[in-house]
Amino acid sequence: MNPPRTSPPSFDLADSPDVLARFHQEIDLVDINARQVARRIAAHTVTLDDLRSFGHEGLLYAARSFEESHHVPFRRWANLRIRGAMIDGVRKWGNLPRRIYRELRAMAAADALQGVYDEEYAPVPSPTAEQADERIATTLTSLATALAVGSAAGAIRDGEGASDSGASPEEMVANAELVARVRGIMARMPDVERALIERHYFGDETLDQAAGALGLSKSWGSRLHARAIETIARAMREEL
Repeated sequence: MNPPRTSPPSFDLADSPDVLARFHQEIDLVDINARQVARRIAAHTVTLDDLRSFGHEGLLYAARSFEESHHVPFRRWANLRIRGAMIDGVRKWGNLPRRIYRELRAMAAADALQGVYDEEYAPVPSPTAEQADERIATTLTSLATALAVGSAAGAIRDGEGASDSGASPEEMVANAELVARVRGIMARMPDVERALIERHYFGDETLDQAAGALGLSKSWGSRLHARAIETIARAMREEL
């Protein structure tokens, strides 16, 4: 059974003018993210209006929880919370193909990476243009790696073939090759990082669940995840 459509966000009488201003200032992010998520999951049962509704709730939460001490621009802070709300909302949907849940998990992993980079980079400005470029390159390659590994590992884990995943035989071969490369890199990683990647990408656990099972806090698990993905991305570049 599909969850009921959520209603537009209801503002609380306690919401300050600053909260309302932040909400309306970045309202365009809801539609931008809704279209991006819709393209990635291609789920006909989940409409753009559904995604926008989830996104409005995420934006309202972001507007209420934001603090200047985060050292992150509100637009960037809100963007992750909007997409996170959309991912959580779609996850609650019933009878969706496994492919969609794989894509949602991959997006969630990429968002977790972005959150770590926001926390680490925002408070400390890059002293040189070269270092700023290096930060951008690290962020982009890590995000792309998390999405690619999440999608490929999920397809292999679920054992889906071209007939039920929508993937061509060539795409399935590419997935298998990518997974083999990642596993080779993982074999050289520290035990905890390897276990975290194994449980999250090749098992059936969220990042928070995998971190908890390994006795890691949510924050430290996110940082180890970022470090492990950076290791994989760097090793894959060196193999080219």
